[in-house]
Amino acid sequence: MRYKMFLSYNGAPFCGWQRQNGAPSVQQSLEEALSTLLRVQTGVTGAGRTDTGVNACAYTAHFDASASLDTAQFCCKLNAILPPAIKVHGIEPAADDFHARFDAAEREYTYFLHRVKDPFIAGRSYLCGYPVLDFEAMNRAAQALLGTHDFACFAKTGSDVKTTVCTLSEACWYPYEPDHVRLGGYPAGMDGVGPGDYYYFRIRGDRFLRNMVRAIVGTLIEVGRGKRSAGSMAALLESGDRCSAGESVPGHALFLTGIKY
Repeated sequence: MRYKMFLSYNGAPFCGWQRQNGAPSVQQSLEEALSTLLRVQTGVTGAGRTDTGVNACAYTAHFDASASLDTAQFCCKLNAILPPAIKVHGIEPAADDFHARFDAAEREYTYFLHRVKDPFIAGRSYLCGYPVLDFEAMNRAAQALLGTHDFACFAKTGSDVKTTVCTLSEACWYPYEPDHVRLGGYPAGMDGVGPGDYYYFRIRGDRFLRNMVRAIVGTLIEVGRGKRSAGSMAALLESGDRCSAGESVPGHALFLTGIKY
């Protein structure tokens, strides 16, 4: 029988989702735990790759088992032997032809950014302390990414893919207020506790190339700093040149936050 598995993971201890020789991965950890419980070598297929250090809040994978499982009990046992950085939220029977990767119609990523030093989110958000960062200009630039385009300029050089064409339905920056700020605990008026100091970038599309989201964020930050114009994105997409885009931002602030089937 085929089973669908819903999970979250902290990407910090891993080289990414995909199994690699000599480096810990999320896929390897899941396969070893499943093989231990099922007492047979068991493979896991995920919704897609995430890079080193990248996190996931709403990841989907599938695996096959020769017998029917008590999914609730099996999920508890699985969590008991998985490393602390991985949590399986649930397991359910799936159609025999269900495929966690190829059946996914849309994926959503969220990138977190903060403007002032904050010890409580340092490991989950990118500290971007440039004096000027124009989020209105960044959002105008992001609008050029919507629709179907060739995103080769944002793909990691040498990526082994059949096509670099993707379709995006959302690409936008939003201000937010972290819970530790919202719930209080800071003296009134203290620097760095307002919603204007915290932003996230949400991007949704049918597929994403390796390193694509982090390269887009890095390029939009250059727009916000005034290093490139908001109207330059169309020409950048047309160029297909990775060297013409901005530098990739760190992976620790990137989360896969949704998959639609």
